[in-house]
Amino acid sequence: MNRASAAMVAEALRDLTSVVIISHVRPDPDTIGSALGLGLGLARLGIAVRCGYSGPETLPGALRELPGVELLAPLSPAEEGGAAVAVDAATVSRLGDYEAVFDASPTRVCIDHHVSNAGFGDLDFIDSESDCTAVLVLQVLDALGVELTADIATCLYAGLVTDTGSFKWARPASFEVAARLLNAGVDGVRWSRVLLDSHPYSWLKMVSEVLGGSVFDREACGGLGLVYGTVTAAQMAGMNWDESESVIDVVRTAQEAEVAAVFKESTPGEWTVSLRSKTTVDVVPIARALGGGGHTRAAGYSDTGSADDVIGRLLAQL
Repeated sequence: MNRASAAMVAEALRDLTSVVIISHVRPDPDTIGSALGLGLGLARLGIAVRCGYSGPETLPGALRELPGVELLAPLSPAEEGGAAVAVDAATVSRLGDYEAVFDASPTRVCIDHHVSNAGFGDLDFIDSESDCTAVLVLQVLDALGVELTADIATCLYAGLVTDTGSFKWARPASFEVAARLLNAGVDGVRWSRVLLDSHPYSWLKMVSEVLGGSVFDREACGGLGLVYGTVTAAQMAGMNWDESESVIDVVRTAQEAEVAAVFKESTPGEWTVSLRSKTTVDVVPIARALGGGGHTRAAGYSDTGSADDVIGRLLAQL
């Protein structure tokens, strides 16, 4: 790992002519908010900025309302005198097809908060003690001397409020950042509602089916218990892909289970798996063994096959 600080990243970016900012595949508010917040800040310094993510998924509706979405565009490697910045990606493979864009750029910067990130840039600003990548982007913008506008603050707030579960598991420092962002002009009530508490009516039926078919395995995880549910592609018909992402936050509330998992089928036979734990189990080694990564209490990975096959591979790791 080429360990870097916010000041080192700022120094590397300050005098560039152009920057390409890459979010991870299946983008969430932290990766998009971090990209757009950084992009808006760099644009204020006169740097040409392009942001983007790889994959066929459309950007979730709420994120299409964020300031700076006009920066999203198809990406190519940064030109001479430019850099590529990966935000909120635990591994370079999380950049999808844009891994090649990152690798081919003259200067490569990684900004991330996942504990499983071993570093993959020329400069790796990685802090697993941060609740979200957006907070690290704020540190870089501060080091650059960029004014915290309401638009930049809104993008960063999107990452902060979602990655802390509306501050349910936030560290004390995150509340200080939140106050600063709100004072900069963020409409916290509106963005908390659209990012966390808005779903189509069909989501309710899907969740009821998932919960009705959920399984509680009392003996899993050394007797600490596992609860899991499965979201099939058929159940997601007519909904945007991101509507399955919040199901884990319902399943994880089962008080008898230390670990929760949700298997989400994007297309037939293609799955992403979300893992959560409450207090004692580190889910990073589990996710790593299956090709993924993440945080001690929240991790994930991708898999292929039938539902029984994918579930069986997880159970074998527990």
